[in-house]
Amino acid sequence: MRRSLIAGNWKMNKTIAEAVDLAREVSRAATTAAGREVVIAPTFTALASVSEAIRGSVVGVAGQDLFWEEKGAFTGEIAPLMLKDAGCSHVIIGHSERRQYFGETDDSVCRKVKAALAVGLTPIICVGELLSEREENRTFAVIERQIRGGLDSLAADQVEKLVIAYEPVWAIGTGKTATTVQAEEVHRFIRRLVAEVFGKAAAEKVRILYGGSVTPENIDDLMKEADIDGALVGGASLKPESFARIINFT
Repeated sequence: MRRSLIAGNWKMNKTIAEAVDLAREVSRAATTAAGREVVIAPTFTALASVSEAIRGSVVGVAGQDLFWEEKGAFTGEIAPLMLKDAGCSHVIIGHSERRQYFGETDDSVCRKVKAALAVGLTPIICVGELLSEREENRTFAVIERQIRGGLDSLAADQVEKLVIAYEPVWAIGTGKTATTVQAEEVHRFIRRLVAEVFGKAAAEKVRILYGGSVTPENIDDLMKEADIDGALVGGASLKPESFARIINFT
């Protein structure tokens, strides 16, 4: 059985003090989410403070991005070991906002995934199509390109450790959500693609999350689907009450 994972991506929100307060509330809410993994992704400036504030809790901490080099003249970038040093166990890679605004490509995603795995971080790799791509019936082609490119040359035992987040770009921050049928259809496609490329064992172990306007109102229905193993939550993860409800889905 795959363990459910609920991850909150705080994006560019919260000061250090605000992030610490929210993290403490999340850690309290997570104590009732037995058997589930909970991860929060504060801004870089708050990572160390949040990690210290919730040390010993069941909540993990993720970076929102990283660079693939160990160190060097890369102004503004964050090395994998820097995330580990700040208390991170996970890292989000390839989010659509990184692709849209900062030139992230499938190749750079792949390089970052390998760098994360090399230091023991669990990558949460984001994939998803634009509205125009869905309307042109290119959803599966886009997802396949992103999966093959982002996981290129990885071994099956590495893929087993990954988390893949399907986030239809047209549903991120728009209030629109893929129906459970649409979400499960893509999740099933991703699992079958992983089986084709990396083997059945890897496909059965890799966790696939849904992201895109996840709310307390839709989490229960999403989590009923066989291939949806959790959620990558944006706006709703910034509110303690709504994120607590999502963590404690039924």
